[in-house]
Amino acid sequence: MSHEISVADAYSKGRTIFMGLELLVAPGALVPRPETELLGTAALTALRQLNMAAPRIVDMCCGAGNLACAIAHHAPASRIWASDLTDGCVEAARRNITHHGLADRVSVLQGDLFEAFSGLELDGTVDMIVCNPPYISEKRLEGDRAHLTDLEPREAFAAGPYGLSIHMRVIKDAPRYLRPAGILLFEVGLGQDRQVMGLLERSKAYEKIHAVVNEDGEGRVVVGHMKKEA
Repeated sequence: MSHEISVADAYSKGRTIFMGLELLVAPGALVPRPETELLGTAALTALRQLNMAAPRIVDMCCGAGNLACAIAHHAPASRIWASDLTDGCVEAARRNITHHGLADRVSVLQGDLFEAFSGLELDGTVDMIVCNPPYISEKRLEGDRAHLTDLEPREAFAAGPYGLSIHMRVIKDAPRYLRPAGILLFEVGLGQDRQVMGLLERSKAYEKIHAVVNEDGEGRVVVGHMKKEA
């Protein structure tokens, strides 16, 4: 019951804290979760390894814009394009971008995954894609996870019969946008790390595939690097 209470509390206050930043929240966008900070810190670690003057980043399935805001705040030279499908998420993300004065470096676009970026000529120019997609199977949303949709939008959780439908689409389409050696990072559900690493391996487009574990030793972030051109 504690999860529902914390979500309800965040909605009643209209704000929450994520990676040290105050984020505005409202029904229609998922309340940022503490576990997603692992994806944010993994992204910042990877950015330091890239050591680029002005990294170009996509925040796919941006929700309330928590990752875009946190990465832009902690990597002040970065340029970020964030996207989501629903009006509620796009509105919440834009409010947070404005709240933190980041509109000059962070753009929020609306569309179905990479369709949001059509016409922007981002092909082959992106250094990093971070993605916190829905990752709960339809069966579990009708069963033991049904309570999740009491307060928050179903589309923030539902991800096909196995919980991996969005991961699969992003893995397939990301190579068009990532530059050689660019990095793709996903949040994954408990027990999904090996499955998502397997999807990356089977695509043949990625290397240096690995999981990042939380303090309990659970793989909750999966990372893959675009193969360098020969």
